[in-house]
This record gives sequence, structure tokens and C-alpha cells, in this order.
Amino acid sequence: MEHYRPAPGTPIRDLDTPCLLIDLEAMEHNFQHIADTYRDTVCKMRPHVKNLKSPLLAHLQMQAGGTVGGVCAAKVAEAEVMVEGGITDVLIANQVVARDKLVRLCALAKRAAMKVGIDHADNLRTLSEVAQAQGVTIGVLIEVDTSMHRAGIRRVEDSVALATLAAALPGIAFRGIMSHQTLPGRPDKQTRLIEGRHYMQRCLDIKEAIEAAGVPVDIVSTGETWTYDVAADLPGITEVQGGTYALMSAAYDYMDEFIIAAKILGTIISTPRPGVAIGDVGVHALASPGGVLPSVVDMPGVTVEALHDAHIVLRTDGTTPLRVGQQFLLHSGQQDILVNRWDQYIAVRHGVVEAVWDIPARGCHH
Repeated sequence: MEHYRPAPGTPIRDLDTPCLLIDLEAMEHNFQHIADTYRDTVCKMRPHVKNLKSPLLAHLQMQAGGTVGGVCAAKVAEAEVMVEGGITDVLIANQVVARDKLVRLCALAKRAAMKVGIDHADNLRTLSEVAQAQGVTIGVLIEVDTSMHRAGIRRVEDSVALATLAAALPGIAFRGIMSHQTLPGRPDKQTRLIEGRHYMQRCLDIKEAIEAAGVPVDIVSTGETWTYDVAADLPGITEVQGGTYALMSAAYDYMDEFIIAAKILGTIISTPRPGVAIGDVGVHALASPGGVLPSVVDMPGVTVEALHDAHIVLRTDGTTPLRVGQQFLLHSGQQDILVNRWDQYIAVRHGVVEAVWDIPARGCHH
């Protein structure tokens, strides 16, 4: 996206569109809810910056409280941005395999406490070699496949063998285990409780098996936004890898303790026929994963009919008239892909721009 930096004090009605807004009151509410949730618990939040892509926002959550004092990232490139932004505790919640990326990971360990997920002995041995050559120690957490059916250990005996190897290798500090899980649909709290406990108990069972083999487990890093409260009450879980809660998305709006803070502002540019309007927002500006369309905010009777590269088709049942030049707000169904479309957040409070913040980790695919 082109760099667009409106001056503080600019009213929303005067903003060029499309643009990515952060509702500061909503974001601060979400950060404070996390701080309150984890104030007196052993378990803490480890904000996942694949959703924020901004060291500044990560620092704001850490200042609010309730965190481990660090973050998790999806990639070495994201971790580099976070360390450059002054964050000194980073878990890369994926496997890092290519040697050049391992070298970059170890270079970061000279400036921050770096940890990474593992699930294979060969990868672990290579990491040990690179860490020794760089003169650093890298923390490792065994990823456990609880529900995603992608990376991660599937058998208890494999986790014990990998933990034992990690504890013996130079340049490696075995720290614990991690997992990620998902829950489709719009589950109620009881369903979240039952399913979340089921998945996280698998991590705790593996923790017990590893400790029975004589290897200490310091960290059990699991959960996400939909299990943030479940994990807080489950003994043995030390941290939650939550990301969506910070800015939220329409897919998680069943969790009404959080408020959607990230929104796309657009403008109607055409009304080609009665009840239909065309806006200046398309998939270049927000995500539509799996064909899930965004929702229109505070415009009763207005729905999204279609989303094209640079345009959106809105339809109204007549409750809310649509006119050329009228602004509208959208909630995306996918937050981290949405944020990755943009170079900056426009932070607004009470309908007025308060700040413009860069998003330095957007596009960090490599």
C-alpha cells in the first residue's frame, strides 16, 4: 500500500480511503482485559505478533501487563523485526530448518532470549551445530500436534526421545513444549472449556512423560485467543500464544469480552442500481480467506455481496440508503492477513486521528 500519513487531529470523515484503522479504545480494552485475566495467575500471555506485526503494539500489551515479557512470532523475519524493535524474549512458534535462517536465528540470540519450536532430531542437531559455531544457546520447545494435523510430535515416546536429545546437545537449552489448536464455528464457553482442556491436557501428559524421563520442563506454551481463559485456570500451563484478541476479527466476535479494533474504512464510489453500491475496498485491502466476506459496521440492512480486487459490492434492504461519497467501515474475518496488507495503522480515538504507526513486520515471509 502507498504510504498515507494523515496528521493527528484529522477527523475520520476527512481520511483518504481505503485505510486501516485501529480503534484505540477497543484495543486498550482488549489489552487491559488480558492484563486483568493474568494478573494473579501463573499462566501469562505471550502475544503472537503474526497478528500485530508491530513491536510498538507488542510493547503496549506488555506495558499493560499480563504477559511473559516477550512475544512469539511465526518466522525468523518477524522475530528480527521484533528484536530490532527492542523486544528481548522471542519464541518462533514454528520449525526453522534452512541453514541460513538458523544462522539468522542464532545471530538474534546475541541480543535476545531466543526460543524455537522443534519436532525432528535432524533439525535439532543442525541447530546445535549452528548455535555452537555462533557461540550462543538457543532454547527449544517440542511442538505437539494436538489438532492442526500439520507440524508437531504425535507420539509421547517421540517427544521423550527428542527432549532427551535436546537436553544433551551443546548450544541447546531444552525449555519445554508448545502446541496450537483450532476450533471451528462459533463455540459457546462450555464447548471452549471442554475442547480446550482436552487439547491442552495432551501437552500436560507429554510434560509429565518428559519429566519422568529426568528432563525438566519449564514452559508449556499452548492455547490461543479462544482458550485464553481456559488456559489461565489449568495448572501446568505457563503461557498462552494469543494473537487475535488484540485487534480481533469478525470470526471471533462470539467472544464478546473483546472488541474488534481493526477496521477498514472505505468510500462508496458508485450506485449503479437501486439497493446496490460499489466501494473502493477490495481484496488488496483486506482478506477474504475461504471466501468469507467482511461484515459492514453499524449500517443496518447493508451486507457485502461480493469482493473484487479493488472493489466491494454492497447491498441494502432499504433500511440504510447508500449514496456516493458515503463512508463505511468493515470488519474482516481474518485479522493477520488483513494487517499484512498494510504499511501503517491509523490510530483513532473518538473519531479523530491520534497517531499513525508503521507495521514493520508486514510482508515478512522469508
